[in-house]
Amino acid sequence: MHSLISLVVLLLPAFAKAWPRSYPSSGLVSDISLISRYWGQISPYVDNPDNYFSVQDVGLPDGCQVEQAHSLQRHSNRFPTAFFDDGDNDVNFGQKIANWTSVHPQERFTGPLDFLNSWHYILGSGLLTGLGASAEFQAGVAFWNRYGRTLYNASVAQLAYNASFANGTARPKPVLRTTSQSRIENSQINWALGFFGPSFQIVPNPTLANFTSTFDVVIIPEGGTENNTLASYDSCFNDNLNPIGILGDLDLETYLPIYLKDATARMQQYAPAGFIFNVNDTYAMQSICAYEMGYIGSSSFCSLFTLEEWDGFENTLDMEYYNDYAWGNPTGRAQGIGYLQELLARLQNEYIPVSNSSVNSTLTNNAASFPLGRPFYADFTHDDIIISVLTAMSLDYLRDPPSLTAFPPDPHRKFILSHLTPFTGRLITEVIGCSSSNPAPRHSARTQYSPSQYGYSPANAPNKFVRMRLNNGILPLATIRGGECAGRSDGMCAISSFIKSQQNAYALSQYNYACFANYTIAKPTNGQDYDGTIAPSS
Repeated sequence: MHSLISLVVLLLPAFAKAWPRSYPSSGLVSDISLISRYWGQISPYVDNPDNYFSVQDVGLPDGCQVEQAHSLQRHSNRFPTAFFDDGDNDVNFGQKIANWTSVHPQERFTGPLDFLNSWHYILGSGLLTGLGASAEFQAGVAFWNRYGRTLYNASVAQLAYNASFANGTARPKPVLRTTSQSRIENSQINWALGFFGPSFQIVPNPTLANFTSTFDVVIIPEGGTENNTLASYDSCFNDNLNPIGILGDLDLETYLPIYLKDATARMQQYAPAGFIFNVNDTYAMQSICAYEMGYIGSSSFCSLFTLEEWDGFENTLDMEYYNDYAWGNPTGRAQGIGYLQELLARLQNEYIPVSNSSVNSTLTNNAASFPLGRPFYADFTHDDIIISVLTAMSLDYLRDPPSLTAFPPDPHRKFILSHLTPFTGRLITEVIGCSSSNPAPRHSARTQYSPSQYGYSPANAPNKFVRMRLNNGILPLATIRGGECAGRSDGMCAISSFIKSQQNAYALSQYNYACFANYTIAKPTNGQDYDGTIAPSS
């Protein structure tokens, strides 16, 4: 998330149905398992139900098995970042409280705000937290359990990846890719601890000796202007300009007073004479609740709001991301096209020798840093990149602009960040081999205990399909624009059809113009849907 402006004074149960959302009638809520599902991209990770995105049949058909998995993995819980609508606004509120309590020690906050009399701001900036590291470790374990066991035909009770084939010869090393940013690289490290398992070996290895010997890591620089598909805003210059890169942030100026009016007045009742709450303060209090929970697992701020107000909080984040990184921004497609090109290259066993996007062709034309034909790929990235990849794909199911005025927000809306890019979120592309070219869909999911279960044989699986999961929920590839993936009820798409569905994705991104041309945004606060792109004639 990024912002260059000042705002105006300024766990759904894991297997619950996705929507509609509903609100209790009792006003303020304190159930963190419920509240935390309304924190947008700073929500803790919870699996979406398999059918969250309205895919009807979620089982793997008979005669089919996942043969390859590509994971685009987000970093986990972090401290706030140094942008006004995130960490800077939180810091400002912390300083405002500190200034007041130091100058007016006898003037007291009361009632539910009495903790503010001795509270101080405890959050850092940008770094992965301990709870975040733990969640990434769990993500690595989960990836092994879901994919590694069947991809590598695990032996009985095998807990993690084994670097050797059954005959004792060495496997080709998996290659993990990360950016150089601290929280991204530390997420990769902790994920690898879970997947490769050196911290739960039969014979304990307290020094973690040889931990990294079984895999290679490619660290792509982040923070400059270099090409990096996992931090593509670095090389898409217009995304860093005001107002192009902050269209969604600008929308907050009108929405915060709409949804926080009552909350701000409620806080004022417990304030000492002379201390004035504004909507920036109450917005910071919601943000600090989420960040304190992601740091120390507790916060006194979380029980101060109604569920409608939490839904309003998430809607501010939805509108930011939709209009900064998705269909609501001229650079939305451009920011996601690079990873999409890499995914398509891997699916077709091709290197990328020349770059016309954020792809770093020095890396993608190199077998050491961009190996082909591997059972799995794991790339570590940011939340916005996942959103932009889905935009570049034209997955129109999610093309559902958040309202800039509705409060409470529409409970049936589809673009809800806590389900799209929570902390530790992941977009996983499964390549599925099947004996039939038109396998019968299976309505319910079932556990895959071994790769040859349910009639699958690698020698008799010539038909390849793609299926994509976003935080476990199966994405409706049938809604990709153009209809190439239409016709199936289980989210599977023949790999040739999926590739064909993306043949115009680069042209549609208008990469060079969107990222580098000198164009203006006439009405930056009207929530215009740009379809994620802008053409020279616009």
